Amino acid sequence: MRLSSLADYAVVMMAAAARHGAGGRLSATILSAETGVPLPTAQKLVSKLAGAGLLASQRGAAGGFVLAREAGAISLIEIIEAVEGPIALTSCVDEAKHDCALEQACKVKPHWAVVNGAVRKAFEDVRLDQLAGVEQEVMA
Repeated sequence: MRLSSLADYAVVMMAAAARHGAGGRLSATILSAETGVPLPTAQKLVSKLAGAGLLASQRGAAGGFVLAREAGAISLIEIIEAVEGPIALTSCVDEAKHDCALEQACKVKPHWAVVNGAVRKAFEDVRLDQLAGVEQEVMA
């Protein structure tokens, strides 16, 4: 199992945003410069993260992006799923898909949901403030 580069970059960018604190106004340009994520990729990710409700955009002269919630209230799973979509370790975990040749006779299929749930829980338990190495702040 490996995260895509986009998911990895999203985590790096969100950690950088968390280090700016609750009131830190950011832009894709700033996050790109601080993290080394190429600017076009940073722009794409800022849009995805804002669409997922993890960043809040503010317009105007003092505009930009801020964390939508305090860093301690944002989990790793939220960041990953904002970019990757729901975690599904195998196609049989996704009830909408039926593309496995072994599906009808598979004795393991009923158990993959347990494994998938354990992986999700592990990602849910990791908070952005931990990843960023910052103390949890109270946002106004």
